[in-house]
Parts: sequence; structure tokens; C-alpha cells
Amino acid sequence: MKQIEVVAAIIRQDDKVFATQRGYGDYKDWWEFPGGKMEAGETPEEALKREISEELSTEISVDEFLCTVEYDYPKFRLKMHCYLCSLLTEALHLNEHEAARWLTKENLDSVEWLPADLKVIEVLMNILK
Repeated sequence: MKQIEVVAAIIRQDDKVFATQRGYGDYKDWWEFPGGKMEAGETPEEALKREISEELSTEISVDEFLCTVEYDYPKFRLKMHCYLCSLLTEALHLNEHEAARWLTKENLDSVEWLPADLKVIEVLMNILK
């Protein structure tokens, strides 16, 4: 089975996390944490900064490693390295996503998360206020 290695930014602001809705592909309309594939020679932190710049036209600080999730989708095996991040600039622009929301611990389950991202939600529930 094909393996894909990606990074995801769990962008926090106050007691909220930033979620994005996919605008393309097999999982269009599902929700996820922004990020993407690592390129050859990149560290996870470098990949996250590049991906967030491309997807959201903003800059982030990669603050802390949160977890690595491995999940078998029907067509590939995903390995996703997740990091807690914070915004360095105020502006966010959705270049690839249909929608975005700031979610609190209480409404994290208000969107339809991709299966791999549900595992991140489990970890987040233990650290969000």
C-alpha cells in the first residue's frame, strides 16, 4: 500500500483551534487541520511553515510536537506528524479550502473530521481548556 507522510498544524488562538474544510479530492467537504506533504530534505517544521504559507497566506510559529497519527485509508497509508502552532500574522486567506472555523473544545465535534484527524481530536481534548 502506498504510504504518504504529511504534517499538520494545530493552530491555536486563545482556547480555540483552526479547522479547514477540504475543497478538493476524494474527501472534499470533510474537515481537517491544515498542512500537507513534506518535500525531500525538509524538516517537519519547514514543511509546515511552507504549507501554511501556501494554503493560508500566513506565517506560523511551530511551537510543540503534539503526536504522530498513522491511519489506513482505502487507497493509502497516512503518517501525519502534528504540531501545536500559533499565528505570527493576523491575516488568513483560504487558498485551497472551502471554509474554515475556529473551534472550541465544546464544539470540536460540530464538523465532519477526516478519520485520521479524529485521532488528533482525542489528543486535543486532553489539553484544551
